[in-house]
Amino acid sequence: MRGLLCWLVLLFLLQPWESQLQLAGPRCHTGPLDLVFVIDSSRSVRPFEFETMRQFLVGLVRGLNVGPNATRVGVIQYSSQVQSVFPLRAFSRREDMERAIRDLVPLAQGTMTGLAIQYAMNVAFSVAEGARPPEERVPRVAVIVTDGRPQDRVAEVAAQARARGIEIYAVGVQRADVGSLRAMASPPLDEHVFLVESFDVIQEFGLQFQSRLCGKDQCAERGHGCQHQCVNALGMFHCTCNPGYKLAADNKSCLAIDLCAEGTHGCEHHCVNSPGSYFCRCQVGFVLQQDQRSCRAIDYCSFSNHSCQHECVSTPGGPRCHCREGHDLQPDGRSCQVRDLCNGVDHGCEFQCVSEGLSYRCLCPEGRQLQADGKSCDRCREGHVDLVLLVDGSKSVRPQNFELVKRFVNQIVDFLDVSPEGTRVGLVQFSSRVRTEFPLGRYGTAAEVKQAVLAVEYMERGTMTGLALRHMVEHSFSEAQGARPRALNVPRVGLVFTDGRSQDDISVWAARAKEEGIVMYAVGVGKAVEAELREIASEPAELHVSYAPDFGTMTHLLQNLRGSICPEEGISAGTELRSPCECESLVEFQGRTLGALESLTLNLAQLTARLEDLENQLANQK
Repeated sequence: MRGLLCWLVLLFLLQPWESQLQLAGPRCHTGPLDLVFVIDSSRSVRPFEFETMRQFLVGLVRGLNVGPNATRVGVIQYSSQVQSVFPLRAFSRREDMERAIRDLVPLAQGTMTGLAIQYAMNVAFSVAEGARPPEERVPRVAVIVTDGRPQDRVAEVAAQARARGIEIYAVGVQRADVGSLRAMASPPLDEHVFLVESFDVIQEFGLQFQSRLCGKDQCAERGHGCQHQCVNALGMFHCTCNPGYKLAADNKSCLAIDLCAEGTHGCEHHCVNSPGSYFCRCQVGFVLQQDQRSCRAIDYCSFSNHSCQHECVSTPGGPRCHCREGHDLQPDGRSCQVRDLCNGVDHGCEFQCVSEGLSYRCLCPEGRQLQADGKSCDRCREGHVDLVLLVDGSKSVRPQNFELVKRFVNQIVDFLDVSPEGTRVGLVQFSSRVRTEFPLGRYGTAAEVKQAVLAVEYMERGTMTGLALRHMVEHSFSEAQGARPRALNVPRVGLVFTDGRSQDDISVWAARAKEEGIVMYAVGVGKAVEAELREIASEPAELHVSYAPDFGTMTHLLQNLRGSICPEEGISAGTELRSPCECESLVEFQGRTLGALESLTLNLAQLTARLEDLENQLANQK
């Protein structure tokens, strides 16, 4: 009977509080707000005190403007564990919230307030539980109601929650520890810490809290300066922007969101931004597909106005004409002409190229046969030669020209039959001193010789040609350096390459070289002195001296050297000079002349055919 009387008295005391809270004024419009109540339901909270707290929550909810776009409410209770009564996303009507609060059953265990704050921060205020995303800047408010001292640490976790933007109100009832309340609450503490004597007077906090939420309309009473929208929130305001815009750094003006810059547009070519939207655009020569994102190339050739003689190729810039293999596009950009492959491609023929329609073939001079590659002619094979090359590495040559000299040397090697039994090649570089790059007996193949030539490093000093000739006579043609014994009668050939006047005397060792039976060739470039070249070279000088005005034009000397160094093609050591008036010489000259005339006749016929084809095309265009 006494228990029933206590409940009647309790209900009598609660009725004025709930009615007072409801009748305190019209329902406040706070603007969007995410509000979570954290309720202490430990065993120290007696049943009638918990019922007072329940009615306190119901009264507060009735005074709020709840809804998905207004205030969202969530409730959690805690003791030694944490329990979600309902999350922020659960209800949009006050009636549903009140029903859930009235069905609340206390946990009646310990007081783990820090654990509850941790849960509120990580779970209750998450987007998954119904909290609005941080970029919407909706205030997050937690109201913690407790009646005792926490059994865990609260200061650190409360600081983390405040750092994440959660505003904390700490309400202590009766036995609550003031120090813990102050450690949990947001600053200023005099506005966020409440201590009431008992649950019977907790309504005082409710009235103050409602007054705090339902403050003045700051957007209406102050010059907010928001470009788009002003939103009231807990005695203050903040600016928001319309869809398609974002708040600028001044927190008042709005900037259009560049959706193209976010990289999610999916446009194949170009994205064009507009406030709150975008559209795709294609490059020139393309059109947008039905998906409004991908692009398709325009087929200009399908318009049938390209006038191409052979083939039409569609490009982003329009139609382009293309000729079939073996034909060249003419200046009009439409007609095609048969290609003279000998003039238009790097045919690679060693001696002569003959064009034959869509192909060509290579010819060799009389007495030489075409090799298996179809381009080169057979090499010097009838005679065995020991060849030493003396290359000028002085400063006047310059590095880029020295590379051309090395390439020229390798072209000489190309027409030699390099082998231990055939032609042996040695290389000496000279400037102010002399250096054997490799002796006669080191390499047995043309490939090895050419690789060694490319590896030679430029000396870049003076021009001591006489010193180089002495080195060649005394060392290069010795058996120790790889020269074959004199008893074998293998011709010894020396080739001097220089670009200027010698800085020492050459006469003594030039004469000595020829006395030793060395056939001397002299190749001069640029500022080379003719008198020195003739003094170095063997007689007759016309067959043993070559000259080029610059390094870029010296390749024409190769044919002269080929005919001179190869025993079967010209004059070498041990071969007498034939008189041009002898019968065999006249027959040979006649044969070469007839071959040249035949080649000229063939070229003339091809040129005549090309002229006739051009005349026919001009006539058709008229």
